[in-house]
Amino acid sequence: MQNKLASLIIVFTYLLSFSVSGQKLINSPYSRFNIGSLEPAGSFRSIGMGGVGTAVRDNSSVYFLNPASYSSIDTISFIFDFGLDYGINYLTEGSNHHFSDDMNFDHLLLGFPVIKGLGIAAGLVPFSNGYYKITESVLKGDPGYDAITGEYISAHTGEGGFTKLFLGSGVNITKYFSAGINMNVIFGNIRRLNEIDFTDYYGMFHNNTTEKLQLTGINLEYGAQAIAPFKNGFYINAGMSFSTGKHYNSRYEKVGFLFTAYSSVDTLFNFADSTRAYLPGDMRMGISFGKKNKFTAGFDYSESKWSKAVISSTGGYFSNTRSYRFGAEYIPDKFSNYSYLKQIEYRIGGHIEDSYLVINGEQVKEYGVSCGFGLPLRRTYSKVNFFFDYSKKYGSGISGLHTENIFTVGASLNLYDHWFLKRKYD
Repeated sequence: MQNKLASLIIVFTYLLSFSVSGQKLINSPYSRFNIGSLEPAGSFRSIGMGGVGTAVRDNSSVYFLNPASYSSIDTISFIFDFGLDYGINYLTEGSNHHFSDDMNFDHLLLGFPVIKGLGIAAGLVPFSNGYYKITESVLKGDPGYDAITGEYISAHTGEGGFTKLFLGSGVNITKYFSAGINMNVIFGNIRRLNEIDFTDYYGMFHNNTTEKLQLTGINLEYGAQAIAPFKNGFYINAGMSFSTGKHYNSRYEKVGFLFTAYSSVDTLFNFADSTRAYLPGDMRMGISFGKKNKFTAGFDYSESKWSKAVISSTGGYFSNTRSYRFGAEYIPDKFSNYSYLKQIEYRIGGHIEDSYLVINGEQVKEYGVSCGFGLPLRRTYSKVNFFFDYSKKYGSGISGLHTENIFTVGASLNLYDHWFLKRKYD
């Protein structure tokens, strides 16, 4: 056990440092606004089912969408989950197309019991991504061309994002009711660069503006689940989780200057604002039903009052969000001794949601479908989870919004072990 614990600590420390510094470099112009593009929430097992998880309980996985689920973690057990994903974003705007892709470390999750009916979980998951890269050349005869200033190239880039670190606990209040709480720490920064370079490089002053937004703070999330078991292993679960709006420490810096080919610089402005940012809370409700070790089907509804958000430099590009998520998992025969295919967990799901982003007076929409499967490892509850997700972000052509077709595949190793058994024989 001590060797396993030491190995896990080393792996966890390494992956933690990698995940904090890493960023998925997929070009999304929608990340140019607010705090970037919000990342999907949930483990890969959950994402394969469309993102449901508010009313799901499982003794071998961490469902951090509802901390009440931690009370289902087996005694004398330990869960460790980490995953990688690979994403492709195909942008279309009229006749213009752009392709980008990248692979990145996604999450770290762990869970363990304190006593029977009392579990603890922690993890590091992405919250938002601020990467984008936009370049436009304005030549003679193009719209926006000015004979006085001449031809120019404008470049807009962003990098960074925000990460969520959570630590929570769930407890069985009664045999059929559990409650839990998560402490969520959000931290990170986004850096943006806007530059205009004129074709007459040696005879013109060029414009450069840099922005940096930092956020950090702690918020609490509460959850509850009710369990109704029936005969022959059938059940119905209901769940709810919510967090309230919270003010976060924030600092916004914006610097603009002119420069020439001869390196002379003229500062146009230097602005800094430390007004505390306000991010809204979330409310999730869900229901699931199924048969133990056979199948699970679920539905989640969530909403957030992003119209009340206050963040320096955002300019009011916020709207309330709503999402509908649904999915199912089926296991032909979890304990089959003859067919490995029957032991595999097969998943499918989908989601429909309104983004928090408003551009040109129109709210960006999103929908998607997903599937996945869990490959059990021999003689253990450990498994490898895979998922595939296709999501589309779009708006009407009237508002000039572009379309993003996002394809994502991911794989995670979900390790489950009994670490606190004292062996009678070595």
